[in-house]
Amino acid sequence: MTPEIALETLASRAEPGRAEGMADYHKVPRKYLGVTNPVLNDLTKEWRQSLSLAERITLADGLWQSDVFEGRVAAAKLLTQARINPDQAAWDLITSWLPDLDSWAIADHAMMAGQKRLVADPSRIDQVEVWTKSDSHWIRRAAMVVTLPFTKSNNPKPVELEIRERVLGWAAGYVQDPEWFIQKSVAWWLRDLSKHAPDRTRAFMAENGKHMKRFARKEAEKYLAD
Repeated sequence: MTPEIALETLASRAEPGRAEGMADYHKVPRKYLGVTNPVLNDLTKEWRQSLSLAERITLADGLWQSDVFEGRVAAAKLLTQARINPDQAAWDLITSWLPDLDSWAIADHAMMAGQKRLVADPSRIDQVEVWTKSDSHWIRRAAMVVTLPFTKSNNPKPVELEIRERVLGWAAGYVQDPEWFIQKSVAWWLRDLSKHAPDRTRAFMAENGKHMKRFARKEAEKYLAD
């Protein structure tokens, strides 16, 4: 399976007229084919099952380099898998995409792949922390999105709790960032945390909420009782 054949396959499954709407919605100039997410899911699942890990990594690399919207989403989906062994090449490829991030949809899919690799090896949090110092708000945002799995445990293990507190430290610095996507990423992280650690979320908001934009505060406190 070459990137060219994969893109041709994707294009053959496009819905007429959908590409124009996608381009208008995402507002980032690149080629859009007009393929729905369920179709992307089905195709990438088929490719994951039929290709070796090395072939998947090569295909994901080529699809990402195409800069086609569905190509980049498919690249991420090819590597969104809990168990990949060995997984360093997959992690390296995912992190190599960081400078290219320029839209929330592609960034979210890339970081969903990254989440699996970070959970598989939590020591990678040291590398993620470097992202928080980037000049690119997309890369700074990626640090919050890739660590979302660490909000979701009711009984976190010590390493999970350590990472949770570390990310909350990043968030405390992010709350004064005026960039909408950064504020949104903090709100999203806190909203998810509040479902499992409401008291810790309240404590964070009591100390830092005053610095957040109104919409972000509202989102962060969505599931907290008055």
